[in-house]
Amino acid sequence: MRPSAKVGLRRIDAYDKNGPGINSIVVVNPDVEKQAEELDRRFSHSGLVGPLHCVPVIVKDNFATKGLQTTDGALAFAGFIPDKDAFQVQRIKQAGALVLAKSNMAEWAFSPYETVNSILPGYTKNPYALDRVTAGSSGGTAAAVAASLGLVGLGSDTGNSIRGPSSHQALVGIRSTMGLTSRAGVFPLNLLADIAGPMARTVEDAARVFQTIVGEDPNDPVTTAAKQHLPQDYAASLDRDGLRGAVIGVLRQAYERPTTDPEIVRVFRTALEGLERAGATIVDPATVEGLDAMRRSQEAGPCMGFKYDLNRYLAAQGDHVPLKNLTEIVKSGHFHPNNQRRLETSDTGPENGPDSPACQADSAYRERVRAAVLQTMDKLKLDAFVYPTWSNPPRLIGDLNTPHGDNSQFFSPITGFPAISVPMGFTRGGTLPAGMTIYGRAWSEPKLLKFAYAYEQATHHRRPPASTPPIR
Repeated sequence: MRPSAKVGLRRIDAYDKNGPGINSIVVVNPDVEKQAEELDRRFSHSGLVGPLHCVPVIVKDNFATKGLQTTDGALAFAGFIPDKDAFQVQRIKQAGALVLAKSNMAEWAFSPYETVNSILPGYTKNPYALDRVTAGSSGGTAAAVAASLGLVGLGSDTGNSIRGPSSHQALVGIRSTMGLTSRAGVFPLNLLADIAGPMARTVEDAARVFQTIVGEDPNDPVTTAAKQHLPQDYAASLDRDGLRGAVIGVLRQAYERPTTDPEIVRVFRTALEGLERAGATIVDPATVEGLDAMRRSQEAGPCMGFKYDLNRYLAAQGDHVPLKNLTEIVKSGHFHPNNQRRLETSDTGPENGPDSPACQADSAYRERVRAAVLQTMDKLKLDAFVYPTWSNPPRLIGDLNTPHGDNSQFFSPITGFPAISVPMGFTRGGTLPAGMTIYGRAWSEPKLLKFAYAYEQATHHRRPPASTPPIR
């Protein structure tokens, strides 16, 4: 598999700023053709450099990328060019991949709903419906991969932003167990929940990138737990019969609300039938007992979070970054007006460290939720839960009033357990994609990938967007 970087560049030229104007790319790697030629030369002498040899990758603009501007979507960091790669970028390069371009993102990764910032004028459009949103923070990566500007992409997910854009654009997105993948070199939003990982058009492609990026990293201490669960051969999970004998619980608490769209429910019910036909037993409902009371009781103040994490990240960059802390960012005014209030509130708010009462209370709360989820899985003998990734179709661009339907902010981010979004069909006359989340225990990625692959192969819901056809 040696996709041409030239094809990606031609498609970016035809479809990102021209034609449908997807507006997903912030900067194109000016050296990518030379880098591809060097990989070709090495291939002719010694074969493949690695499992991602010459694969063109779209990288979200919050991943430090050596030699390429990295801004976190903010004008405040225009011109910041890192001198080293984020851990995951380094890993894919070592595997032979090409960083084709950096993708647009919601500024500071704040918004799960739309992809707009101060570094690139305008919104990123959903290639399946150009008047619709991409679902937020990693929306640029999702739009670019969905439009086949690159083969695969890297995104980040604090509450939604790998799985949500994947759902809105008929992709597969993996949010790993906390500690299985490193966040080193990625601008933080909240390290208690931040995860970085792959987005792809197929489960196989996502699994192959995932294989490359997992592992322990001394620059991200949370990954010390990973060595107990590696190595894993994720390709072994690509089993068409992987759902046979699986017991899957329907997590209605994740998606049922008064504003849930009936079409999403119908598509999801059809997805459950597909799981059953593929050999799974469906437990409906699979209720996590005591959850509402736990959520009501969580009244502690913020634990670390954006201000705490960003200030430490910037301090570690030394003189490489133009602004050194959140206070300087607020004073600069170099950010999208939509974010001013949140930035100011964060800057003047408390900076509770890991030993603060707020963090101790937060840690206890997360542990209670984890225990409740596991108790339900044990009681019902579940291998995984499923639910619609969003309860509503993609909104119109600029609409922040109708129900958003985001179902991803709670279960995986609070517990640190893994979740994969996989295409489950379309709504609105077959035009707007919808995704299904498969969520399970910590370190259960091989099992979740097996279920996602078996479902994908049994249903083949994904189709390419009509707005970005093959270039002849």
